Amino acid sequence: MTSARPVPPSGLIVVDKPAGWTSHDVVGKLRRLAGTRRVGHAGTLDPMATGVLVVGVEKATRLLGHLALTEKVYEATMRLGATTTTDDAEGEPLAKCSAAHVADPVILSAVATLTGPITQIPPQVSAIKVNGERAYKRARAGEEVELKPRPVTVHSFDITAIRHTADMIDVDAVIRCSSGTYIRSLARDLGATLNVGGHLTALRRTRVGPYDLQLARTIDQLTTDCTILPIAEAVSAAFPRLNVTEAQAKQISHGAPLPAPGLGAGPIGVFAPDGTLLALVEEHGHTARPLAVFV
Repeated sequence: MTSARPVPPSGLIVVDKPAGWTSHDVVGKLRRLAGTRRVGHAGTLDPMATGVLVVGVEKATRLLGHLALTEKVYEATMRLGATTTTDDAEGEPLAKCSAAHVADPVILSAVATLTGPITQIPPQVSAIKVNGERAYKRARAGEEVELKPRPVTVHSFDITAIRHTADMIDVDAVIRCSSGTYIRSLARDLGATLNVGGHLTALRRTRVGPYDLQLARTIDQLTTDCTILPIAEAVSAAFPRLNVTEAQAKQISHGAPLPAPGLGAGPIGVFAPDGTLLALVEEHGHTARPLAVFV
């Protein structure tokens, strides 16, 4: 008889996703490398995009919903003077309009209107569900999908280069934003604000919460050495930490609430005296209630 393959440690794999891969492709690859089906990701990246994709293994899959809600940073290139069906270079061309007359100060002024708390309509081709079905499936079937504006926050929208080429302008930017912000929509809306149209031509995510490209590994690197960031380290990096007594550890391990430590709404990582991760909690008034228990 062959012995069962050992269960991999619970934790996160921070991937530098290559262009052309879907986020699901990455998960499939890492299921094979880690030797488990319990693998998921936080915050989808489009196939065209590269950069930080946070993947959870085993018990760390329960962290992913909370990590998906964190701040993200992108490097983007937006092309002014043309629109597409998907608001990026992967889509079919829709219309062209010369942007040759648009001066740099006007672009900077338009960018300022897309900074801060804004409302944003997601792209037609997106993973948002409309009446239970993904918008991209309905859009690809030729249906006009009506998506509602959503509040997002663009904390900073810093232009790093503006390049004029014939009738087009390429704008490079570094964008720090809240979860749920579509950079494709920012490119589209920048073009619309300037009355010339726009779409995204390049996107690289450089940070998700505390996890950045310095931590990220390429698929080739992971194939050689599938490095998993232990779940306790992953939680300590992302959330406030609460160290508890043995008696409190027993309480939280059975799903009982703890006194609120005053560390903010949460999530908060709860650790036993020996450093073992016990749970994620959130504060409600004077108590801290479990969101997920890991022991």
